Amino acid sequence: MVRWMRLLVTGGAGFIGSNFVNYWLLKYPDDSLINVDKLTYASNPEYVKHHIFGSRYKLVREDITNREVMDDLVKRSDVVVNFAAESHVDNSIASAEPFVRSNYFGVFNILESVRRYDVQFHQVSTDEVYGSLPLDSDRKFTESSAYNPRNPYSATKAAADHLIRSYINTYGIHATISNSSNNFGPYQHREKLIPKTIINAMNNRRIPVYGDGSQVRDWLYVKDHCSAIEKIILSKNYGETYLVSAENERRNIDVVTSILRILGKSKDLIEFVDDRPGHDVRYALDPSKLKRHLSWKAVHSFESALKSTVEHYVNNLNLYM
Repeated sequence: MVRWMRLLVTGGAGFIGSNFVNYWLLKYPDDSLINVDKLTYASNPEYVKHHIFGSRYKLVREDITNREVMDDLVKRSDVVVNFAAESHVDNSIASAEPFVRSNYFGVFNILESVRRYDVQFHQVSTDEVYGSLPLDSDRKFTESSAYNPRNPYSATKAAADHLIRSYINTYGIHATISNSSNNFGPYQHREKLIPKTIINAMNNRRIPVYGDGSQVRDWLYVKDHCSAIEKIILSKNYGETYLVSAENERRNIDVVTSILRILGKSKDLIEFVDDRPGHDVRYALDPSKLKRHLSWKAVHSFESALKSTVEHYVNNLNLYM
């Protein structure tokens, strides 16, 4: 099986990126990897098991909008995997500019270098580009669903996806895109629902839940997501888009109460707060294409992965305080 020896990962000190770096370097001990991350509030270099990777791993503290640096790194790589993104919807509502700069212009920078040096590129995108589904529906988004982003975060991710497809069509670059459902697992920043619930519950603090908590999310364990990205990269099916989902739809309130049950905490910690402006009520993806074309499937059940995630935060609280 043909594999890539030199990977360039952007945003590899963040949540999904760091899990992917660890996944890849542990599985492929002959490969090398450069991690470009500007180390914002949501990143931590300690998320990567760098002490066991030695010279195979290098962290470059830099912004993907730095064209000169990115150009030099891309030309020395076999494949680029882009995780770098501003990702918190509330922050995008407060100020969209950092999202436009990182999520769109950063991708443009990478695309220009990828085009110049004919390097393979994979973009890690989101289900939020498709908008919202009704709560009383069993419909799921597919690769042919129309884009309908409903907040600045998802709009910048959608714009980047469109730009990538235009480069595939116009310049013939070797690129793929994956849109995943909501990830959870180790190394996620405490601003997100699952880690926030765990950390607040451990400290007997109130747990804010938007509206009545009836919003439905399609949950994907991050390690299953990493294996899907691996399948896509190694397939070399350039020009393709794949949706990544474990088909684990759960109401937010049910996720919160499950965590409280695992921790042995009272539901009285829950505090219902005003809903987010324009809050999408339901996401759901159909991963049939990924399963059919690349023989991928999620191997972690939601219940076991959630318990493992809770245990991680309990045992590593110092990383998140």
